[in-house]
Amino acid sequence: MKQIKKGDKIPLFSLKDQDRNEFRIRDHLGNPMVIYFYPKDDTPGCTREACTFRDHYEDFTSAGVKVIGISEDTPETHYAFRERYQLPFTLLSDEDKKVRKLFGASGSLFGLVRGRVTYIIDQRGIVQHVFNSQLRITQHVKEALKIIHKLKSTKP
Repeated sequence: MKQIKKGDKIPLFSLKDQDRNEFRIRDHLGNPMVIYFYPKDDTPGCTREACTFRDHYEDFTSAGVKVIGISEDTPETHYAFRERYQLPFTLLSDEDKKVRKLFGASGSLFGLVRGRVTYIIDQRGIVQHVFNSQLRITQHVKEALKIIHKLKSTKP
């Protein structure tokens, strides 16, 4: 499985969101994005990660960045998770793991739990940074914000 890395263009895909609406990534190109893959809704680590993205959501939106979380959970599970923790961003359901495979986001914890991988994508759909860590859960958010601010400061 090929892993998407810095400099690669993200693959085009569509998935159902938490409201069962079709989300087509091509409709969102033109804006920077943070796409993060996580193992499962309502687990302690994933809840902490999602709530950290929630708590910094204004930092992302003020930088013009869209936040998207992807896991294998159903749209219904995503809806409940989003409501329970007041998550203001999109959650996508990748039940058959096709998008995880497209990205090569396979990292796992001891082969037991799906990986936690975050991609920073520019407005052209080019990956600017990949952060892969199972154990440093909230670091994904801090790392994403750091990279986004660095990218903004280096633009002509």
